[in-house]
Formats: sequence, structure tokens, C-alpha cells
Amino acid sequence: MNIFAKREKLKRRQQRVRQRVFGTPARPRLNVYRSKSHIYAQVIDDTTGRTLAAASTLDQGLRKSLKSAATTEAAKAVGKLLADRAKAAKITSVVFDRGGRLYHGRIKALAEGSREGGLKV
Repeated sequence: MNIFAKREKLKRRQQRVRQRVFGTPARPRLNVYRSKSHIYAQVIDDTTGRTLAAASTLDQGLRKSLKSAATTEAAKAVGKLLADRAKAAKITSVVFDRGGRLYHGRIKALAEGSREGGLKV
């Protein structure tokens, strides 16, 4: 399977997930994007289209403490950091948007880290 077919399949899965998952002010959407070398997460209120909190492996404080940004430990640390920032914005419960990826590996580690940080995912 070539890279274009893989990207198209991922786009279709993303659209399928986004049809079912919608963030409200009471329960915003925790969106996850994973690349080969980094992971990004943000809490989004879909009714207004605003990002309420965000974290990634590119954050300065996290970058210095991580050995590698492409590990499950890094994803868990991003989840905890995002949970802290969401709690500062008075967000306690979110809807998880895995971005068309399997709930496995780094995606799962980020969700578990945010749960450990105090978010209800």
C-alpha cells in the first residue's frame, strides 16, 4: 500500500470519528495528533471553535526532561501537562478524540496520563 492510500484511509477514519465526537462547553473535546517524532494534544470547545488548553512534546519544560519525544513516557507526560492546564482553565471532563488512530501505544498513554492528571476522559 502506498503512502497516499494510507493517508486517505487515515482521513476517512478521522472524519468518521469526528462525526460522532463533539465538544461542548460542559465537556470539550480532547484532540490528539501524533506524528513520527512528536505528539500534540489540545482541548477544544467546538461550539465556539476555541482551543482552551494545549500541550505537546515541543513544550520547553517537557522537552528538557524527556529523553525522546517519540515514546509512550513522553505521551504520558504530555497528558499530565494537558490535564494540569485544563484544570487551570476549570475543565474537569472531556470527550476523547483519538484522531483516527487506534487506541493503543502513545495515544493510550496520553489518555492515561490525562486521567492521572485529574481529567475524566
